[in-house]
Amino acid sequence: MLPVEPALRVGYVVKRYPCYSETFIVREILAHERVGLDFEVFSLLPTNDSYFQDLLSRVRAPVNYLYALSKNFLSETPVSGLVTVNHFWRALHEAATELPGLWAALEELREEEGRTVYQSVVLAAAVRRKGINHLHATFASDACTVARLAARFAGIPYSFTARAKDIFHANVCQEDLRRKLRDAAGVVTISNYHLDYLRATYGPLAAHVQRVYNGLNLEEFQYRSPADRPPVILAVGRLVPKKGFGDLVDACSLLARLGRAFRCRIVGTGLLQAELQAQIDRLGLREQVELVGPLPQSEVIQEIYGAAALAMPCVIDDNGDRDGLPNVIQEALALGTPVVSTDVTGIPEVVRDGETGLQVPQHDPPALADTLDRLLADPQLRVRLAAEGRRLIEAEFDNRRTSKRRRAMFQASLRNQGMSQEAV
Repeated sequence: MLPVEPALRVGYVVKRYPCYSETFIVREILAHERVGLDFEVFSLLPTNDSYFQDLLSRVRAPVNYLYALSKNFLSETPVSGLVTVNHFWRALHEAATELPGLWAALEELREEEGRTVYQSVVLAAAVRRKGINHLHATFASDACTVARLAARFAGIPYSFTARAKDIFHANVCQEDLRRKLRDAAGVVTISNYHLDYLRATYGPLAAHVQRVYNGLNLEEFQYRSPADRPPVILAVGRLVPKKGFGDLVDACSLLARLGRAFRCRIVGTGLLQAELQAQIDRLGLREQVELVGPLPQSEVIQEIYGAAALAMPCVIDDNGDRDGLPNVIQEALALGTPVVSTDVTGIPEVVRDGETGLQVPQHDPPALADTLDRLLADPQLRVRLAAEGRRLIEAEFDNRRTSKRRRAMFQASLRNQGMSQEAV
C-alpha cells in the first residue's frame, strides 16, 4: 500500500501585507483559496499604504504579523507594536520549548541581523503550533531570508519566488541568494528572461528553478474589442524611475506638437509624483496629461477598457532595478487593450513586437510618440494586436494553471522531505 501523503498546509511569507501595488500576490492567494488550499499569511511588517485594493475583501486566509525590533532596542517598553530586547530574549526562550535544537542553530547565525533572527524564530514557533508544513516567500529578499531560517528551525521545507528588484538590483548579495537557492526545496521565477539570468549567474544552484508566470483569473478579465475606443493613452504603475513615465510625458509633448487629439492618464502614486507634475506643467500638457493617483483594481479595469493603448515604457534604472514583467500588461492584453512597451526583462515574452503588441527602445520618446500615434490612428491594428494578445494570455497566464504549478511544487517538497526522513 502506498503511504498517504500528509495534508498540505502552507505559510505564505510576505514583507508587507497588504501592499497596494502587489495585486499579483493577492490574486495568487485567491487562486489557491478557490481550490481549497489550507494556508495562512505571515507578514514581516504592517502595511504603510493609505490605499487598499478591493480584491483584499475576498481573501479568507488568516494574516499574522511578525513584529520587528524597535530602534530603541534597549528600551523596556514596546513602542508602536515593536519589540524590545527583553521581548527578543523571551521569544527565544519560549520558542526553544517548541523548536528542539534552536540554541545550537543560533550559533551559526552570528552574521544575521537581530530583527531577522527574532522574526524567523517567531515564525518557526507559529509554524509548529499551526501545523504548517511548507513555507513560501513571495520575494527572494527579506521575506525569503526569514522563511529560510524559520524553515530550518521548524524542520520543514520552503520555497520562494524570484521576481525583479530581489534579483536584479545592485544591492542584491549574490552569496545570500546562493544560500537561498541551495536550501530551497523549490524556486519559481516569473519569465524565461529571469530563468536564463538565474541559471547563467548561479549555475547548478539554479537548476531547479521553474518559470511560472503570474496568472490572472480570466473570468474577471473579459475581452472587449478595441475597435471603437476614444484616443486615450493609459499608463498604470508606481511613479518610480523604472516605469519610464518621464519618457511617456515627453512623448505626449511630441504628440501634442503633431496636432494629435488625445488624453493620457497615468494611474498610480510614488516618489516621482511632484517631478512628473512639474514636467507636465513645464511642457504645457495640463489639458492632455493627468496624474490620476491610485485606483482600486475594479476602477483600473474600467480605465483599461476606456483606453486605445496602454503605454509602459519601462527602463532599467541606474541601480539595476527594473520591472520583472508588469502585471498590468497582461491585464491589458486580457481585456483587449493593445500595449506599447520596451525590451526590459520578460516583457518581450508577452509584448511580441507586431504580434501581440508594439515595442520601442528604452528612453526613446520620439519612437514612443510615433508608435502611440499609429495605434491611435489605426483601429484595425488595435484589433489585430488585441486578438493575438488575448490568445496568448489564455494560453500562458490563466491562473488556474499557474497556481496549480505552484501547489505542485509545494506538494513535491513535502513528498521529498518525507522520503528523506524515511531514508534516515
